Amino acid sequence: MQRTIATLTLCLPVLLAAGAARAQDAAAAGNCPQLPADAGLTWEARSSDAGDFCRALFADGSEAFGLYITPERSFDPVRRNRAERNFTIDGHEVTWYRAEIAALPGVEARETNLALTDGRQVHVWLQAPSPTELPARLQLVGRLHFTGAGIAD
Repeated sequence: MQRTIATLTLCLPVLLAAGAARAQDAAAAGNCPQLPADAGLTWEARSSDAGDFCRALFADGSEAFGLYITPERSFDPVRRNRAERNFTIDGHEVTWYRAEIAALPGVEARETNLALTDGRQVHVWLQAPSPTELPARLQLVGRLHFTGAGIAD
């Protein structure tokens, strides 16, 4: 009996810390936009004083796309890297910019920046394994919904 109590006493702080971390992750995910209900994605999210980091993950754990919500702009696009223009996110037109990942030469990478109505900025990025999969990834991101502070025009 004493051994069980001693074990519980030693494990309790670890269990409480794990529960607090899960609660913090859930709270951080609450700062992320709403995922499309039928997309089979989940958020992996972290919050800090600097901003909210959100990664949309497929069921296999691979990244569908990610975003970083901050008080100030964290991505400054280069005009010559403009790639796609006829896409929207949450009903607002966006321009996607081409990004290059030296370690992954066949990957199509894109990023964009959004302004929210409350003044915060959102840097969105995605990587498609091939050019043929890029439109589907762009359309998937387009189905995000920013609740609360929407996207500024």
